[in-house]
Amino acid sequence: MNTLKFITAGNVDDGKSTLIGRLLYDSNSISTDHLGVLASTNEIGQETIDLALITDGLRAEREQGITIDVAYKYFATERRKFIIADAPGHQQYTRNMVTAASVSDLIIILIDARKGITEQTKRHAAVASLMGIKKVIVAINKMDLIGYDVAVYEEIKRGFEGLNKQFNFSELIYIPISALNGDNIVSLSSNTHWYKGKPLLEVLETVEVDTQLENNARFQVQWVIRPQTKGYLDYRGYAGAVLSGDFNLGDHVRILPSNISAQIIGIEKNLQSVDKAVAGENVVLHFDADIDISRGDTIFLDIEDAPITGNQLNSWISWLDNQALQLGKTYILQHRFHSVRVKIKSINKKWDVNTLEFLPAQELQLNDIAQISLQTNQPLHYDAFATNSKTGNAILIDETSYDTVGALMFL
Repeated sequence: MNTLKFITAGNVDDGKSTLIGRLLYDSNSISTDHLGVLASTNEIGQETIDLALITDGLRAEREQGITIDVAYKYFATERRKFIIADAPGHQQYTRNMVTAASVSDLIIILIDARKGITEQTKRHAAVASLMGIKKVIVAINKMDLIGYDVAVYEEIKRGFEGLNKQFNFSELIYIPISALNGDNIVSLSSNTHWYKGKPLLEVLETVEVDTQLENNARFQVQWVIRPQTKGYLDYRGYAGAVLSGDFNLGDHVRILPSNISAQIIGIEKNLQSVDKAVAGENVVLHFDADIDISRGDTIFLDIEDAPITGNQLNSWISWLDNQALQLGKTYILQHRFHSVRVKIKSINKKWDVNTLEFLPAQELQLNDIAQISLQTNQPLHYDAFATNSKTGNAILIDETSYDTVGALMFL
């Protein structure tokens, strides 16, 4: 059973939290503590069950009736496991959406049937496209408030098809829903007899998940295991996650930065010997020679394309800090288990996510998205984000405060 990671996005009050609550409630996936939250709805003057409270967990959020932070929820059906990220709808929380979208396979973009496509709709589609999401469910919500008018549904559908000429999503699925009433969430609704597609939950259960198996094999060392006890005098293993592709017993690999080749003579998973390791698995690799390998070293198949190597690189950045980006200042670039010191040499262009235009810029403020040039103090081994999202991203850390200040997507 594979896992689908998806994000919901939409304008404020479009019903994102209510939709997630409805999914969990109607699929019997609400835990006892969440039922307790629903039972306390009358605290804020509501007389009916407010499903949004399942995700709007902070009391301050409940009192304002908004979602402030990214709320993650987990549930499962007989067909699949799910991780849901409910991102804020406010423009000033663009960084939260970037964070959630960076690990999502799919996005559900909610559109209020009464308002149609808005600037925020375009912004969310733009961020999803930037983060490499290819599959989109356009959930046209609050159909009950327009009498389930098919003409409105078709008009919004045509409008979003026009938008997609800019974003090139590979799969678009349109569903007319009422999150409040449950129309087309878990089962098809008689109120939209003209809709011939699947209900939302069935779409989520059956949509194909893109994996990193098709990309070149990449493994980054997290830990070098040398017990040096009586029972394991000669044991030397390299623990980490298979980021993409797969590794098999007997494969010839190359290790960076040493550029030394070796052969895999053993693979361990959950303390058991296996013949193969695939993307997403945490394993221990053993080689046919004792090689000087350290935490953060990159391993790839000798027969495949090598990662990009260099200390001059270009990247998208989403700025996450209240303090503006400073050109020439030294930051820490954390590329999974490998860290280097880096200086931002220039801001090449800033992206206006409202107009989708590129503008010149001398500084970046909180929530800004831009293309920048960086210089590291030692070579970095990476892939372009568009080619391999698992090895094509990193974070920037302020070396004084150790706050995470930027999210990088390498070009």
